[in-house]
Amino acid sequence: MDCLRPLRRQKLAQLALLALLACGSGVASAHTGHADAAMGFLAGFAHPLGGADHLLAMLAVGLWAAAALPPGRRWLAPLLFVGTLTLGAALAHHGFGLPLGGGSLELLIAGSVVLLGALLVGVDRVRPLAGLALTAAAGLLHGTAHGLEMAGGLSFVAYAAGFALASAVLHAVGLGAGQVLVRMRVAALRLAGAAVGLWGALLLVARM
Repeated sequence: MDCLRPLRRQKLAQLALLALLACGSGVASAHTGHADAAMGFLAGFAHPLGGADHLLAMLAVGLWAAAALPPGRRWLAPLLFVGTLTLGAALAHHGFGLPLGGGSLELLIAGSVVLLGALLVGVDRVRPLAGLALTAAAGLLHGTAHGLEMAGGLSFVAYAAGFALASAVLHAVGLGAGQVLVRMRVAALRLAGAAVGLWGALLLVARM
């Protein structure tokens, strides 16, 4: 697991710990018992894994962080994405989400995948601050979708803990893969970015 050594494992552990603590809170506060909280957690965990747009976005953030940020700061992009993801979901769940129709939101989410792919292609041309700003915006959009698509009757805290943990895992996979690709060649990372962007473009066209 050499590719994971520079990732500041304690930082990734913090992401998982935050998610697990939130899950514990959801279990403690669930009005319909532990089973409902567990169902909420499982539903949340499965949500980012069930759509290509969410999956690619989170992997792309990890890939970009591995290539664009210094070793001691690579955790910033995943943490920022998970933070805005959770914020967007909470706002949408409580009726304060972005004022977008379902179709518009889906188009913007697909567009965010295209932009994250472009970020990887131009990894040495985009300033880290701009990349982090795009990461935050993408997290907010994807989180809004998570909040709107949550099934009724579930504990939101448990649901949020599930998708936060799944997202952290995907970011970790992207970070590890990104370091491998960078060691091979930066061109390999750009090729991965082109693939992400192309898939996002196909999603965008399909949703128009």
